[in-house]
Amino acid sequence: MENQVVLNSIWVLLSAFLVFFMHAGFALVESGFSRRKNAVIVLLKNVGVVSIASIAFYLIGFGFMFGDSNGFIGMSGFAPAANEAVAGAPDSLPLFVFLFFQLVFAATATTIVSGAVAGRARVATFFLFTVVASTLIYPVIGHWVWGGGWLAEWGFVDFAGSTVVHATGGAMAVAAVIAVGPRLGRFSQNGNVNRLSAHNVPLAALGVIILWLGWFGFNGGSTLEADVESIGTIILVTNLSASAGFLAALFHLRLRTSKMDFGVALNGALAGLVAITAGCAVIGPMESMVVGLIGGIIVVEGTFLLERFKMDDPVGAIPVHLMNGLFGTIAVGLFANSGDTIGLFHGGGATLLIHQVVGATACAAFAGLTGVLVWFGMKKILSIRVPTQHELEGLDISECGHLAYGIDDIVVELPKEVDSMEPVRKKAS
Repeated sequence: MENQVVLNSIWVLLSAFLVFFMHAGFALVESGFSRRKNAVIVLLKNVGVVSIASIAFYLIGFGFMFGDSNGFIGMSGFAPAANEAVAGAPDSLPLFVFLFFQLVFAATATTIVSGAVAGRARVATFFLFTVVASTLIYPVIGHWVWGGGWLAEWGFVDFAGSTVVHATGGAMAVAAVIAVGPRLGRFSQNGNVNRLSAHNVPLAALGVIILWLGWFGFNGGSTLEADVESIGTIILVTNLSASAGFLAALFHLRLRTSKMDFGVALNGALAGLVAITAGCAVIGPMESMVVGLIGGIIVVEGTFLLERFKMDDPVGAIPVHLMNGLFGTIAVGLFANSGDTIGLFHGGGATLLIHQVVGATACAAFAGLTGVLVWFGMKKILSIRVPTQHELEGLDISECGHLAYGIDDIVVELPKEVDSMEPVRKKAS
C-alpha cells in the first residue's frame, strides 16, 4: 500500500472517530435540553440510531448512495466486500475506510430528528423511521450530491454536508414535529407559549463542546486525503464560524429580550458549524465569521418563528440544522473564493448561487416530502405518540422503567415536632 494511501486512511479514520464521538455530543445536548423525566429515553434513542443506521447503511444505504449512478440513485455496492469496486468510492482510500466515514455521517442525519420529537414520540416508530432514513432518504440525497448524481453533474457544491446531512435531517425533523404534535402544555389554548425548561444545562453545554470538537473531523475529514494545507484552512474557518455564531446568538437575543439565554447561544455555536459546513473548503476566514454571525441570528429568529407556528422543537433542531443548512449552502454562492468556485461577492456571477439555491431546495423538499409520507403513513397505520399518561409521568418510567439519576426516594416536609436537621424520607411509589 502506498504511503499516501496510508496517510489518507489514518486521517480519514481519525476524522470518522471524531464524527462518531459527536453522537455523545448529540446525546448530551438532547438529554440536557429535554425534561428530567425523559433523559433516559433520549439517550436510548441516540444510541439506538447509531446501531440501526450502522447496519442499515452498510447493507443497503451505501449502495444507493455510491453505487452505479442513473442520476437519481445508486444501483450497486450493497453490503460490499472489502475488495469490491464501488463506482462512487475514491481510489485514494480502502473501501471500508471510506464506507465507515460515510456511515457515521448517515447516522448523524437521523439523530437530528431524535431531539426534535423528544418527550412524546414512540421509540419503536422512531426506530422504524431510522431504517427508512438510513436506507433511502439520506442515501438518495447523498447520491445526488456526492455519489455522481444529477446535482454533482450540475456543479452544486456541498463540501461536507450543510444540505446533505443537516438540511436533510432538519427537513425530516419538520415532518416528524408536524406529525407528532407539540408536547403537552407547550402551547396554551389562549395562544401563550409556555417554556418547558431544559433540565440540565451543563450537560447540554458539554454536548455542544463535544460536537464542536467533532466538527473538525466532520469538515476536515471530508477532504478524504491527508492534505495538511487544506485541512488547516477548513478547521480554522470551522472554528471561526462557530465562535461568531455563539456570540451573535447571545447578543442578538439580548437585544430581543434583554436576557442572555445560554441555551440559545449554544445553538448559535451549532448554527455557525452547520452553516460553514458546505463552504468550509472554499470560504475564507473573514467571510466564515460573517457566515457564523448570520447563522447565529437565524437560530434566534427561527426559534421565534417556530413558536409563532406552534411547532414544538425542544432542542432547536430545525433552526440549527434545516435553516442554517440551507443558508450555509446558499452562502457558498455568495462568499466562495477558491479555484474555480467563485461566489457572487467575489465576481463569480450568479450561476453558482442559482445552482446552490436550486440544489438545496430540491434536497430539502425531497427529505421533507418523503419524511411526511413516512411519518404520516406510520401515524395512519401505527401509533407514533405515547399515551397521555405516559407523557405526563415521563417516558423514562413508562417506557424504560427507571430514572436517569437513580433517585429511589423523595424528600418530604419536615414535621414540626421533629427538631433535627435530617430530612424525613419515604420511599417513592
